[in-house]
Amino acid sequence: MRLDALVQYLDDYLQVPNTRDAPNALNGLQVSNRGEVTRVAAAVDLCHATVQLAAAQGANLLLVHHGLFWGGLRPLAGAMYRRVASLLEHDIAVYASHLPLDRHPDVGNNALLARRLGVSVRGAFGESDGQTIGVWGELELARDAFADRLAGVLGAPARALAFGPDHVRRVGIVTGAGGSLIPQAAAAGLDTYVTGEGAHWTYFDAEELHLNVYYGGHYLTETFGVRALAEHLGERFSLPWTFLDHPTGL
Repeated sequence: MRLDALVQYLDDYLQVPNTRDAPNALNGLQVSNRGEVTRVAAAVDLCHATVQLAAAQGANLLLVHHGLFWGGLRPLAGAMYRRVASLLEHDIAVYASHLPLDRHPDVGNNALLARRLGVSVRGAFGESDGQTIGVWGELELARDAFADRLAGVLGAPARALAFGPDHVRRVGIVTGAGGSLIPQAAAAGLDTYVTGEGAHWTYFDAEELHLNVYYGGHYLTETFGVRALAEHLGERFSLPWTFLDHPTGL
């Protein structure tokens, strides 16, 4: 399949032009190839390891959540040179989608995590740069049972700040680094909030606002979207695809 046609489809499907994001996200096509896509690989992060894994799988399009320029402007030397050189050597194009993928109702990280947890989504939640980036919904479950279910979905126990009620009813989800949104979760009347990570001081927000907060890990909460997006492309365009698991433990 032609790369340019696939990029146009992704831009439209993910609403990339209409989604505000951090400048370093640089959503969309970040690196081109010779123009054809025969196999898709998906990874949470663009790094030398995931490029090598994509090359080993024979992929020539790599879908990522955190792209090549996430760390900001850097010279094409050292680690950055090795990443780019490997992409060019193996003719691998890179397409990045950060907040457009987080927010998507079908293949988005937040919506997918909510579904896996059995949360009935009722609306959008969590404002960043004037737009909502997460979801909230309802679920009737004891707090300990919810923690067990979340651990099962993520594949590892989440760090629990259990300062809310012992029965979960209203849950907000913003995957990744969403700890700063704890006050918004409390203001929205939620009793439980799931995200990836937060700063040290967010512990006291959860404690003083009487909220259950679960830090599931930045990486583990954001594997869902890229995997689902690759599967979607595979089904729509009859493209083989693979998910490249390179966990950070963070």
